Amino acid sequence: MKYFEQSDLLKSLPKQFFASLVSKVGKVVAEGHDVINLGQGNPDQPTPAHIVKALQEASENPNYHKYSPFRGQRFLKEAVSVFYKREYNVELDPEKEVAILFGGKAGLVEIPQCLLNPGDTVLVPDPGYPDYWSGVELAKAKMEMMPLKIENQFLPAYADLSEEVKERAKLMFLNYPNNPTGAVATSAFFKETVEFASTYDTCIVHDFAYGAIGFNGKKPLSFLQTPGAKNVGIEIYTLSKTYNMAGWRIGFAVGNESVIEAINLLQDHLFVSVFSGIQHAAATALLESQQCVGELVARYESRRNVFIQGIQEIGWDVKAPEGSFFAWLPVPKGYTSEQFSDLLLEKAHVVVAPGIGFGEYGEGYVRVGLLTDEERMKEAVNRIEKLNLF
Repeated sequence: MKYFEQSDLLKSLPKQFFASLVSKVGKVVAEGHDVINLGQGNPDQPTPAHIVKALQEASENPNYHKYSPFRGQRFLKEAVSVFYKREYNVELDPEKEVAILFGGKAGLVEIPQCLLNPGDTVLVPDPGYPDYWSGVELAKAKMEMMPLKIENQFLPAYADLSEEVKERAKLMFLNYPNNPTGAVATSAFFKETVEFASTYDTCIVHDFAYGAIGFNGKKPLSFLQTPGAKNVGIEIYTLSKTYNMAGWRIGFAVGNESVIEAINLLQDHLFVSVFSGIQHAAATALLESQQCVGELVARYESRRNVFIQGIQEIGWDVKAPEGSFFAWLPVPKGYTSEQFSDLLLEKAHVVVAPGIGFGEYGEGYVRVGLLTDEERMKEAVNRIEKLNLF
């Protein structure tokens, strides 16, 4: 069979770090070991029944068997507007300030291609979600990393960036509650971000994937709640985490009208929007009872408390995350994040994600997902305790 060589563009894309982790885990599972996987970010609960029912009913609607409108169904964009007004007291124009996405990831990868030219500068959090890097590379833009350090509560310190980098920055990615650190943003930080963006003419893209998941009675802030935020950027929201709809591939971008138009224009050339039955179910999720969301957050908080208390009791000095469904844990002295991850897999059959996979400043940490039941999390703690590392 003839081999057709891949394009230079495909060859230039970042290597998928976590593919090697999946391979390592598969090997241990194949050997017959009982592996507790805390390394993934895939919600473990089913989609709430009333949302599933909405799709089942919508799938019988012959109008939805045709092409969807290119830019999404009006009813879903209106539902997004109602949702943002109800949850964050943010007013949105459904037609001009909402774009329907094939999941949040699609929007995050598309946005550099919408706004940047080759060589333009993007500010990217480090550690951060690796798919930001993919979108930047597809646009042939240049990344400048913003270190997220514990001494600054894992918020970027804009004062530490050089004036030259600030002047060049056309785009900035932020993500709170944060993957992988579990940190949350403050209103003061978002206010500082709007001031930065206004001063340097930088577009802010706030990845709000974990927007529903805050602990200790605190609701995470939307970037768009900040005065002036809509002038300088957008927020990308996904139904994957809030409603356990990860496999449904539905999300949206909201905010600055010119950026929303750019996303819609690119998507006009790539897609004919999401199946209308899924859009109908998404509107149902946003508009109907939010009891399922409250129950889900309570479940994650309970898991967090069980796990963090357990590892603190065995001598691991860690802080509990304030949001997201991840915990960010410092590795013991003498190990890199990958060495420690390998040790836990090989000796305890517990999977964690090495921090280096999220960027240079992720070194020294591992990420744990709160995505398995409490008994399994307790068992993971027991297995780690037997290694006598702490």
